[in-house]
Amino acid sequence: MSEILLYYKRPDPTTWVYLSSFLTIGLFFVFHRFWSIRNLDIFLLILLAPGLLMVHEGRRRQLQEIESEVITHRQTETVPATPHSANADSDQGSRLSNTELRNTGLANTGLRELAAAGDLNPSPRSQNAATSSLSSKLGSSGGDVLVALTQAVPTDDPDAATMSEEEASVRAEAAILAQPAVPLATDSPESMLDADAAGSADASTADIEADVDPEASSEIDPEDIRRYGFISLFIVQFMLLIRLLLDPLMVRRPLLDPNLSSGGLTFIGVSLFIFMMANIVASTPRIQIEQGPKLGPGYALMNMLPAIPTRPVTDALAGSTLGDENELNESQSRLATIAKVLAILAHAAIVSGIVLIGNWHFGNMRAGVGCATLYLLMPYTAQMTGRVDHALPAALLLWAVLFYRKPLVAGIFLGLAAGLVYYPFFLLPLWISFYWRRGVWRFTIGVAVMLGLLMMLLSLSGVESLVDHLRTMFGLFKPETKSNILGGIWGLGWNPIWRLPVIVGFVILCSFFAAWPAQKNLGTLIGCSAAVMVGAQFWHGYGGGLYIAWFLPLLLLTIFRPNLQDRIALKVVSDSSNKKRRPAALEVDAA
Repeated sequence: MSEILLYYKRPDPTTWVYLSSFLTIGLFFVFHRFWSIRNLDIFLLILLAPGLLMVHEGRRRQLQEIESEVITHRQTETVPATPHSANADSDQGSRLSNTELRNTGLANTGLRELAAAGDLNPSPRSQNAATSSLSSKLGSSGGDVLVALTQAVPTDDPDAATMSEEEASVRAEAAILAQPAVPLATDSPESMLDADAAGSADASTADIEADVDPEASSEIDPEDIRRYGFISLFIVQFMLLIRLLLDPLMVRRPLLDPNLSSGGLTFIGVSLFIFMMANIVASTPRIQIEQGPKLGPGYALMNMLPAIPTRPVTDALAGSTLGDENELNESQSRLATIAKVLAILAHAAIVSGIVLIGNWHFGNMRAGVGCATLYLLMPYTAQMTGRVDHALPAALLLWAVLFYRKPLVAGIFLGLAAGLVYYPFFLLPLWISFYWRRGVWRFTIGVAVMLGLLMMLLSLSGVESLVDHLRTMFGLFKPETKSNILGGIWGLGWNPIWRLPVIVGFVILCSFFAAWPAQKNLGTLIGCSAAVMVGAQFWHGYGGGLYIAWFLPLLLLTIFRPNLQDRIALKVVSDSSNKKRRPAALEVDAA
């Protein structure tokens, strides 16, 4: 964007939170009805931002700390040894034991092997290959090898072997980001032992430690910041869940349009959309380290797509050093292009879907444009613009609502969303109950056809892996209860065993929606679908609370919707049998 707009820089996440919050209040706050539910909804939407900021800041600090550790130890490793300095510091000995230094050298060797193969952002297969080649040398468990490979620095922490995969991925990411800054040591582990005994290495390490701010040690640990961020997100999302459960009881829904005309809202929305999509195009891909099983149940091909960072965490992560697409191999470059295209199309589908629902089903174009503009104003949208696994399922769910009058088409969209990320499967009881009196078979056929197509695509990868892919796609395995495998809040201190009662409560909630409300209309379909996707955040074991896009468009439609009690399936869904009988009836009348 700096090539198009002179001196343009992407705003810091905190700055954008303040700006977007002021704009949201100015455009959508109902000043003449201060105690209205609309103002409470706007307040809850704004409260999502602090939790996101804390998670973002915690990850940024964690990356910077580990990145500095990697650079520091690589600097000490590359300092040449001299006889004079070795004799001068022989009384103090080396700071690292022989075993630790050997592990460090072998870990750096593994990183060099990955870099030499062109895989600067290693996938799980390349990581497993590197770790398996080092396991015989290290003589340690797989977890220790992973820590040695990802951290690239020695550790005396006895809990290193039980490090969570999320922390290990952060350390791997930081090690990779720090790699271009300082050349890796090419000496053997034995020569590094001699180099460590050098007094210059000790002196440089002492100087680095002396430059550290003493107040830095009193700061909150990055993991604690992230934990507080997830807790904040869970509290706000729990209040949103209560709000959505009470929504069917709110019969009186006065017309509260935005404080700006449709033309002004359209201008702001189009401008925001162009800037966000330009960030996707201009951003460089970061091939996901968190691939495969770490993403939880879902479609295997979705896990291959890289994340497109649109907000800087560190300079390297923002794409200033490691992000040149020319450094990616052909396969990675192709996947990055596909991810960019899908992300742009998904957000375009979300925005257009919201506007069309407001125009077609709500009969209020201004409300639809305002709802779409509010979606683009949200700090979450700017921070997670490049996440295909966030935006694509949200777009599919939204278009299922858009075509709710066509059960077959709605089933196709919902089946595709469920096949890609698994969690929309829990919407089936609600949607089947909505179509129960008319259109249930057409809806079921649409879901089944789309799931069948997805399974056929998986079969192209081979019969041997098909069973594993299907188990992952449909979530046919026991809930994970090991914190070192899970991510998000469940990998940051919360006992994963408590996921089990949360899952049970979630299943009861989804089953409850099959019977309540007894007569479902479009309004309850939208609100209860948003409630189900909010509830999925609490037991999502791989970043639950961050997948806000899964419910945000539906939540905004619930906030802006009018009274839709007359939009029931029995009235708005056409009966296929009547279409066949109508010509015969017309012939009888003509006779």
